Amino acid sequence: MAITEHMAVTAPSAGSASMRRIVWSSVIGTAVEWYDFLIYAVATALVFNKLFFPVGDPALATIAAFGTYAVGFLARPLGAAIFGHLGDKHGRKAMLASTIIIMGLGTFCIGLLPTYEQIGIAAPILLILLRFLQGIGIGGEWGGAVLMVVENAPPKKRGLFGSLVQVGNPIGNLAALGIFAVASQMPESEFITWGWRIPFLLSILLIGVGLFIRLRLEETPAFRQLKAKQEVARMPVLEIFAHHRRPFFTAVGLKIAEISYASIAGVFVISYATQKLGMPRATILNGVMASSFIALFSIPFFGWLSDKWGRKTMFYLSCLFCMGFAFPMFTLLDTKDPWIVTATVVVAISFGQMVMFGIGAPFYSELFTARLRYSGASLGFQIGAAISGGLTPFIAASLMTWSGGATWPISLYLIVCALITAYATFKAPETAGTDIS
Repeated sequence: MAITEHMAVTAPSAGSASMRRIVWSSVIGTAVEWYDFLIYAVATALVFNKLFFPVGDPALATIAAFGTYAVGFLARPLGAAIFGHLGDKHGRKAMLASTIIIMGLGTFCIGLLPTYEQIGIAAPILLILLRFLQGIGIGGEWGGAVLMVVENAPPKKRGLFGSLVQVGNPIGNLAALGIFAVASQMPESEFITWGWRIPFLLSILLIGVGLFIRLRLEETPAFRQLKAKQEVARMPVLEIFAHHRRPFFTAVGLKIAEISYASIAGVFVISYATQKLGMPRATILNGVMASSFIALFSIPFFGWLSDKWGRKTMFYLSCLFCMGFAFPMFTLLDTKDPWIVTATVVVAISFGQMVMFGIGAPFYSELFTARLRYSGASLGFQIGAAISGGLTPFIAASLMTWSGGATWPISLYLIVCALITAYATFKAPETAGTDIS
């Protein structure tokens, strides 16, 4: 009996077929979720300010549109709390099937929404409710997908394997930007009328693919061991806030700089370049697409480096970049040179976001014990994302309006975010190679 129980909680070896299946299942399922979440970001910058918030001032319409973008981020902690609680009590696998259905249905319904011109104020209200539903889905999904890999990975390769889950983000982003790039080739009138709906409606097909993949996964050894020993947490979220506040607030702080750069370079810059600089939207979308393609390779490379150099070293290096590039980024964008603009977006996303984004998957998870890991890692990640990511485009648009079009307040904001994450990194323990079983 003891041998049977031991075998039941043994993790697969790094190069085994089982480990490869776990990694690729998590990557593909996560890519579907991120596609659903990220097409909203592109649509926010391109069409939602015109179709759902048609106020007289274009700047105010953009601020309102970015406000609904923020709703998805603000809903993510609620999704993390709900599914983190259930995931720590009932296992990681079951949650992943639920979240992909929630996310996919929310995305599909956005593609069916009437506009402000058709139904008035009900249009933005419905848009906000569906964005909130998207936030619930991605908030619960991330932790489960990451733990499926991290809790199966060998300790000395956990950075590499954990970062591979995050490759689902650029895959989803490439898919979202690619389908929008195709749709935006339509005449402007057709794109605004119905072309923008295509990326949202396609999500119904992806639900089935993602669900099929995730139902084939097995529960992680760490959770099976907890269940066998009857050590599953009864109220994990309450336990975190009562006895594990330090790792929780550390995880929140670790997220601030990364998601602020992602929101500025990947979302706000689309609006800045097209409206303020008068550049064609294809130019800036090409920059975001190029950075996503590079991330397919850079994320696992950064994860591999974190196994060699440590999680903290990599975070410190990225924070230094975030501070040093905050002012040059807008100076380079203002050249309006297509090649310089594209390179600027690629560099900003690659070193300002993807270093910490890739390494964050194992790092946040390693801060918590197995019985609280789903809730702790998810809440830390999602609350940090809500504070910085959801509000950053809104704050940036407001700061630029306040400053009369100047970007220096946005650069200062990015530096402050980097300082917060640097301090959180200082307070965090080094977790690379440690035993988290």
